[in-house]
Amino acid sequence: MRIMKQSPLNALLRDIRACTICAPVLPHAPRPIVAASEKSRILIIGQAPGARVHASGIPWSDASGTRLRTWLGVDDAAFYDDTKFALVPMGFCFPGRGASGDLPPRPECAARWHNDLLAQMRSVRLTVLIGQYALRFGLGNASSTTLTETLLRWRDFSPKIIPLPHPSPRNIAWFKRNPWFEADVLPTLREQVALALS
Repeated sequence: MRIMKQSPLNALLRDIRACTICAPVLPHAPRPIVAASEKSRILIIGQAPGARVHASGIPWSDASGTRLRTWLGVDDAAFYDDTKFALVPMGFCFPGRGASGDLPPRPECAARWHNDLLAQMRSVRLTVLIGQYALRFGLGNASSTTLTETLLRWRDFSPKIIPLPHPSPRNIAWFKRNPWFEADVLPTLREQVALALS
């Protein structure tokens, strides 16, 4: 019987899913959630799984994910095909709840895993950065002081990178205050997603 050698990316994903470095500070058992393959064409870097995603073990399996798939113009089958989309949060585990929503992603994840993980995904054509933590990570010094300031400069990063606000229902007021986002950014996002998948 011939034993198939595990790819470097699959070995890395196995290690990430077994990670417990944040266990002492999490309010629950670690459950790292990530999806990727060597063939992923679109990389989505989000913040951290919420409670529903923690419970299901499926990335973006909540109201935010439903809105995100609408923004991208894709159905569940395409979104959960890891040859099409890599789903990589800044923090792989649900960080717990704070006074005004979920706590920030744990910083240990990106420091420990992200450079190695992203280096293995050589087929990525488009990177979508979601929320302030992903924007700071993906844009570095090009990220502005506020999320809105950075998003207003979205054309500076397109077509290879598209920054987005978090699609959480908590951000409905922001969406209403910033109609340019839906009018200008989303059509370009859908166009670039279709190109990257073609």
